[in-house]
Amino acid sequence: MEIKAATVKKLRDATGAGMMDCKKALVKAEGDFALAEKHLKEMGLAAVAKRSDRATENGRIFTRITANKAILVELTCETDFVANNEDFAKLGEKIIDVILEKNYTEVNDELNTMVIDLIAIMKENMTLKHFLLFNLSATEYATSYIHGAGEKGVLVEFKADKAEAFENVAVKEFCADCSLHVAAFTPQYLDPSQIPAADLDELNDIFTKQALGMGKPEKIIPNIVKGMVAKNHAQTCFVKQAFVKDDKVSVEAKMKEVAKAAGCKLEITGFQLFSTGA
Repeated sequence: MEIKAATVKKLRDATGAGMMDCKKALVKAEGDFALAEKHLKEMGLAAVAKRSDRATENGRIFTRITANKAILVELTCETDFVANNEDFAKLGEKIIDVILEKNYTEVNDELNTMVIDLIAIMKENMTLKHFLLFNLSATEYATSYIHGAGEKGVLVEFKADKAEAFENVAVKEFCADCSLHVAAFTPQYLDPSQIPAADLDELNDIFTKQALGMGKPEKIIPNIVKGMVAKNHAQTCFVKQAFVKDDKVSVEAKMKEVAKAAGCKLEITGFQLFSTGA
C-alpha cells in the first residue's frame, strides 16, 4: 500500500524517530498510525538493549535553583553530537522538572524510563548518572556554575545567620565566585574535618618520614609535619584553598571579610562538582 509523505511526517513529529524508520513502521502496520507508533517503540526498546553496554563518556550537566531547592544533574551519552542535541537538552530539563515536582532523592525507574525513551529515538546509549538536591531553608542560599556546553557543573550551598544577608551585593558576588572557584580548583573536601581519619593518619605517617629524612632536629619534626599537613589542606580543601579572585587570601578568610562587611555570619555548608567523562 502507498504510504503518504504527510503521514510519515506526522509520525515523525509525534515520535521523534527518523523518517525511514517511520515509513518502515507504517508499512509494517499497513498504514495504522497507532500500530506504527507501537512498532517504533518496540524497535527502539530493542535498540536500547543492544546499546546498553556502550560507554557513555560524553554528556551534559544541568542545574537549577528555585526559592527552596537547588539541583545538579549529570546525563551522559556516547558522543558530543548527541550531548549538544536539542532533545538531549530538553530531556535534562524535563528530568529536573520531575525531580523537583516529586521530591526524588535518587535515580529511579521513572527517571530511567525517560532516558530510555530518548535512547529509542536517538539510537545512542545514555545514562542518568546521578543528581544532587539541596533543600534550602530561609537562611540558606545556593549558587551554580555551568562550564562551556555543560562539561562541568557546580553547586555550592551557603548558610547565614539571617536571610537578608543574601540580599547583600557583595555576599551574592562572593557566593557566585565560589561556584567559579570549585570549577577552577576542583577541591576534594569542604574542610579538613571531612577528610577520613585513615587518610589523615596516612598523610601524617608520610610527612613524618619525609621530615625525618631532612636531617632536622627531632624536636622540630612535629612543626614541620604540621606545616606539610596545612599545605596539603590548602590544596585539597575548599575553604583552605587560595580564593579564585584573590590568591593572597583563602576562601575561608575572604568569606569572613565579606561577612564582616555585610554585618552577618556566613558559612559554606556543601558543594558538588560533576564533570562529564569523570
